[in-house]
Amino acid sequence: MFKISAYLSFRGNCREAMLFYQHCLGGKLSFQTVGESPMAAQLPQNIKDFILHAMLITDNFALMASDISPESGLLNGNALSLMLDCHQEEAIYTAFYQLSKGGIIKQALQETHWGALFGELTDKYGHHWILNFNKNQQL
Repeated sequence: MFKISAYLSFRGNCREAMLFYQHCLGGKLSFQTVGESPMAAQLPQNIKDFILHAMLITDNFALMASDISPESGLLNGNALSLMLDCHQEEAIYTAFYQLSKGGIIKQALQETHWGALFGELTDKYGHHWILNFNKNQQL
């Protein structure tokens, strides 16, 4: 059995982004800075406040992130989306509204031919989100 979790990379604004996601989605959030890590002495002093690892945990998912990126740099693109499968109608409206603040709505929430409420957005950090609520499987 496998479980996939998302791991996001940022350009120095990981703390800000993860606090935003916690505000939007709830959960318990933890951070470890470069300066708090065992490898702090081997890394440049100017990145000691960068987030080495952040984790947002809820009952249903884990979202992890870091300010440390590959030497090749970060490329925001359309190859990856974060899928948020909501179990209550109110939850999808709340999450969609919160995540879209400062971002771009690509498809407003709407009823689909497969019986779901569905929408897409790119948040203010450039990450693409797909939100889905299947009305036939409400818990």
